[in-house]
Amino acid sequence: MAESVGTGSDEYLDESQRKGLLGIARRALEGYVGAGKIPPEEGARGTLAAPGAAFVTLTKNGRLRGCIGYTEAVAPLFKVVQECAVAAATADPRFSPVSPKELPSLRIEISVLTPLFPIRPDEVEVGRHGLMVAQGAMRGLLLPQVPVEWGWDRETFLDQTCVKAGLPPSAWRHGATLRAFTAEVFGEDEKTAT
Repeated sequence: MAESVGTGSDEYLDESQRKGLLGIARRALEGYVGAGKIPPEEGARGTLAAPGAAFVTLTKNGRLRGCIGYTEAVAPLFKVVQECAVAAATADPRFSPVSPKELPSLRIEISVLTPLFPIRPDEVEVGRHGLMVAQGAMRGLLLPQVPVEWGWDRETFLDQTCVKAGLPPSAWRHGATLRAFTAEVFGEDEKTAT
């Protein structure tokens, strides 16, 4: 199982739970895109059945193909992962819906989020924190792996989160609300998604 960004002591899923969530995401993705319905999942217990917040990211040939998630723990984690896998494939406004022939070439990555907490700009750690910036009705979120993948420093990460919100890059210096989270990030091996 490939790992992107780990958060050390924040990890609470064991290897079998990670594999289980990836399997749930894959079955939901293939079931919905291939047959129009999400297959039922039986036997989710413990952490997987507890309320959780997560994002599911789909990539194809190393490029983003869809990413949708929840920042609040409003449903059992396994259901959030099911819904986000389907939404990443069908409802990300940046992309056309995934076609059945694309399914074998998609790689799934799951980010399980901690609750959001207030943070000062100088406390942000690239590779550890994800960010949400809000000002008025505008808000944007970037996962902790994004600045690592792009090679951003802290200030660029803050600027780009503001841009994602549709705000000027410097909004974090001028009254925008800044909240952070950490995430346990794991994904399918490249061999798994061929």
